[in-house]
Amino acid sequence: MSFLDQDYREIITKAVIGKGRKFNEDTHIVNPTHQPSSILGCWIINHLYNAKRKGEDKVEVNGSYDINVWYSYNDHTKTEVVTERVTYTDVIDLSARDKQTVGNKVDVYAKVLQQPKSTSCTIDKATNKIKTEVEREFLVEVIGDTKVSVRVDPTATLGSDDDDWIDELTDEELINLDPELE
Repeated sequence: MSFLDQDYREIITKAVIGKGRKFNEDTHIVNPTHQPSSILGCWIINHLYNAKRKGEDKVEVNGSYDINVWYSYNDHTKTEVVTERVTYTDVIDLSARDKQTVGNKVDVYAKVLQQPKSTSCTIDKATNKIKTEVEREFLVEVIGDTKVSVRVDPTATLGSDDDDWIDELTDEELINLDPELE
């Protein structure tokens, strides 16, 4: 019996062949121009990133963002915003992987589950620098070709009239419908 005579077929299709997720916390030191008296605000902007496959079971996300810290100085009489560009590399393990992949060409997608945000921003009194804690979270997916087996219905006929069961109303029938009919 040949493969085509059997009740199953193998279909090659695109699918998620790897998936991973990672939460990160980083500490960054921002160098202010003046000796800070107090922190008035801290926010993260201009987040950019890209992802690429790293080996068979990892994805590497490279990114950057700006840390903006608004602080007072000169005994709380003046304010300034200091900006510092930060780069990072997150290596994310693929916790779910498909072993039935076909070929080596894959697409890698990264989705930010939590944009980088400052959870703490303090003045280090020993160095007069600003320390900020930043957290972020990514979900990554690797899309590639994989095999799927499907069962074939040997009794199915090609070109059957599946549309015959649909009853179509003519314009005349629509006009003559009784709205009180239940």
